[in-house]
Amino acid sequence: MHIDLTGHHVEITDALKQYVETKMNKLERHFDHIHHIHVILNVEKLRQKAEATLHLPGTDVFACSEHNDMYAAIDALIDKLDRQVIKHKDKLNSH
Repeated sequence: MHIDLTGHHVEITDALKQYVETKMNKLERHFDHIHHIHVILNVEKLRQKAEATLHLPGTDVFACSEHNDMYAAIDALIDKLDRQVIKHKDKLNSH
């Protein structure tokens, strides 16, 4: 799994990069075939925004989350992606 991390108006520190990587590794517990993840972290005044696109076989999954704290935005993003990945896996298994 390859993770691209981009920051708009925010500096990507080692701690922030490490946090995103550990959280994204949780997604592999549910679905092993995640090839590429593109994460964008953005700061707009007081709103911290995290968005990600997962490239899965057959489809792409996108999620976006906003919060006052960047770490809370990343946690909410992971929850959204986790639900979508599980739903995609269930669709594949039902067919």
